[in-house]
Amino acid sequence: MPGRVLVVDDVLPNIKLLEAKLISEYFDVRTASSGPEALEIIQSETPDIVLLDVMMPGIDGFEVCKRIRSNPATVHLPVVMVTALSDPSDRVRGLEAGADDFLTKPVDDTALFARVRSLLRLKVMMDEWLLREQTSAHFGVLDPGAQDAVGYTAGRILLIEDNPIDAANTQNILNRDDNRVRVAADVDQARRIASEIDIELIVCSLNLETDDALRLVSQFRASERTRQVPILMTGEMDQLDKLAKSLDLGANDYIMKPLDKNELTARTRTQIRRRRFQDRLRDNYERSLSMALIDSLTGLYNRRYLETYLKGLMESAGEHRKPLGILMLDIDHFKEVNDTHGHPVGDKVLKSVADALTNSLRSVDMVARIGGEEFVVVMPDTSEEFAGMVAERLRVRVAETNVVVDGIDEAITVNISIGLTMRREEDLTVEDLIRRADKALYSAKAAGRNRVVADTSAAG
Repeated sequence: MPGRVLVVDDVLPNIKLLEAKLISEYFDVRTASSGPEALEIIQSETPDIVLLDVMMPGIDGFEVCKRIRSNPATVHLPVVMVTALSDPSDRVRGLEAGADDFLTKPVDDTALFARVRSLLRLKVMMDEWLLREQTSAHFGVLDPGAQDAVGYTAGRILLIEDNPIDAANTQNILNRDDNRVRVAADVDQARRIASEIDIELIVCSLNLETDDALRLVSQFRASERTRQVPILMTGEMDQLDKLAKSLDLGANDYIMKPLDKNELTARTRTQIRRRRFQDRLRDNYERSLSMALIDSLTGLYNRRYLETYLKGLMESAGEHRKPLGILMLDIDHFKEVNDTHGHPVGDKVLKSVADALTNSLRSVDMVARIGGEEFVVVMPDTSEEFAGMVAERLRVRVAETNVVVDGIDEAITVNISIGLTMRREEDLTVEDLIRRADKALYSAKAAGRNRVVADTSAAG
């Protein structure tokens, strides 16, 4: 998952070292040698993540982080402090200033890349929810209160630890802030508690005697009920590779044993606050869907929502120079279905096509029904090559969908034609983008239907 990383350090060799490491992993790297320069770059370009040195003259890293967090435009920008300071009190100070994590110099490559990838995944998800909320707010259906501060007290925490002494010590720390902590001594008990209680944070030991903690992380992420629950791992200094692996599998954070009570408390508060903020965004978003933004037949977004959402996404893609793909889809010969079998059957076909599209897309993609049998798929941060692969997959998936209708002997099948286009720098309006996708769709139909055609018109 390539992303734009801003490296901030007043020592040039440190900058060059981190820059080389990140470029080798195909990240787009910008650099700054002071706090003011970093804040200026963040204001003008908004990177995806900031690697921030603490000990800098003038404005140090703690103050830079506070200013990032005080700006509504960058309050959710991931910040990792990179420093020679190793005392737990320094990490706590950084976390309380708003840092998402701390890396100690010399930076371990495994920890660096795992942290960056994990925080980039988080940013992609947060950006998507924030954009959806902004889209809904444009319609006046949301009270803009989701940015208000959320609390961290009385959190519902699941602690998975089979060492009785470690479990008791960890629970004593977690009991601060009036948290409600449930302790599981094995995987089966952990799964049972997670299925019974709406957990806000999972704290899991990497050193389970009889169970594989990494496999458990993977299972939690595969389960619908726990997919979005933050996971904080605990482990030993010599287990850095496994702790980094846990981040790649979906854990949100880790902390080393012996546990510092203030650091564990700070990390716990960060995860619970973030979880509650995401829940608020999700609740606000879901409430907005009842305000005429959803096509009542298919459950997809309608044209009204699409146009506002796409406008915001085009602006964001332009600012961050990220690709944006659009697919325009149309069901071939759909009028014949209605004429032959009636509109109720046609409605069932539309629903089946909508389900096939939704089940074949990523969570960050968006699909809308904009007319009788016309659909649009929006794919943020997607290359043209990948968009073409998705389009072909959708075409095949719809063609393989059998619509069974009572009273009709044979299942009904339909095909779709698809036009593909990508956002261009000269696109000023949503209509510019939609017009090219529609033209490509027309070409697909003229070429015989049941195919994908990419826009090849000259850029103007």
